[in-house]
Formats: sequence, C-alpha cells, structure tokens
Amino acid sequence: MPTQPTRQPRPGSRQKPHKRVVSPQRRAMYRRRRAVALVVVLAAVSLVVFCVYSLGRGVVDGMSLLRPTPIARESVPAPKKTSGVNDCGASDVKLSLTAASQGVPVGGSLDFTASISYEGTSSCLLDLSDVVLTVSSGDQTIYSSDSCPADPNRQLLAKTSDMNRTSQKMTWGASRTGDQCVEDQSKLPKVDRGAYTAQLSLKNAHKAVSDPVTIQVQ
Repeated sequence: MPTQPTRQPRPGSRQKPHKRVVSPQRRAMYRRRRAVALVVVLAAVSLVVFCVYSLGRGVVDGMSLLRPTPIARESVPAPKKTSGVNDCGASDVKLSLTAASQGVPVGGSLDFTASISYEGTSSCLLDLSDVVLTVSSGDQTIYSSDSCPADPNRQLLAKTSDMNRTSQKMTWGASRTGDQCVEDQSKLPKVDRGAYTAQLSLKNAHKAVSDPVTIQVQ
C-alpha cells in the first residue's frame, strides 16, 4: 500500500500556537504572589513617606529650637510670699537717700545709696524693686527709676540686728525718662544745668518717702 506523503506547511503560512493550559492550583499561586508583591510595594512606599515626613519634622523642630525666643521681663513670675508674713507698709520702714556727691557734670552720672530701716512691730516682706528713685525740677518729675520693670527682690525685715536694715545702690545718669522704657541710660536725653531734687519712695506706700536731696548739675 503506498505511503501517504507528509504534508509540509506552505511557505509563508503561520502555525497557530498551542495555548498553554494553566491549572487552577498554579493560578491561585500566581494570585498569591501578586498579592504579596503588592503588599511589599505598599509597605515600601509607606516607609519612604514616613521617613521623609519624620526628616522634615525634625528639621522644623531643630530650627525652632535654634531660633531665640524673646522673653518679656514682665512675664517673670514674682516669688511667692512667705506664709503669714505681710508686705512692709509705710509705718514699717524708714527710707533714707545719700548721694555720693552734691554735684554732677552734664552728661555724667551720680550714685546714690538707698537705705531702708525696719521700724515695725512684726516681720514684713520688702520688695526692693518697689523702691523708687525720683529726680524732679520744681513740680516736674524729670527721672523715675521705675520707668522700666525690675525683677522682684523680696527681703524679710524684722527686729533682729541682722534683719532690721537693708540697702542698695542706685545710679542716675543725669538723664530724663519718658513714657517708654529705655534700660540704657546713656541713650536717654540729658538734663540741662541747674538744681534738681532727688527723693526715695516706696510703691503702694505713698507715705514712705525719704528726705529730699538737692543735686546740682553743672
């Protein structure tokens, strides 16, 4: 019986590829791999975003720490009063003022010693920041040491010899204060030649004043 000749593909013709059959188990494995890969990618993206955010937040916090923060002197809290001890009043203290010299040149400065003696019957607290030096010309106030706020400085005064007196130095730069606080007296306008009166007083106790001291600006 004659052999059938093998059919050869025609020149230029394409053979249809055989479709690959994927089992259900392999399809499930592919889906699991895709899910795991997606989870890994999302985790990596989240980590990058977190690192960038943390780095930016750290830079901002560091800059805020380096930036100086202004502190107002008025915001400094006053120390708490000792329990049961009242503030010194006009009847508890005697003020005295002594000048280092009776004259000062124009544009110069003059030191004073402010002394506070205890004359009360029971202990009291004195805040030295409430002791005010005032310089006047006639009825006009030229200079006041409380034009700028001062830090509280409380001291206990009593009858005992080591607690019945306190003092502090105060300086007048032969200058004139205004409504605004200027801590550097050298930047204040200078007074003219003439006679001026210096006196010590205690805030919130208007009757507590020292004897006036006459100063000559030459």
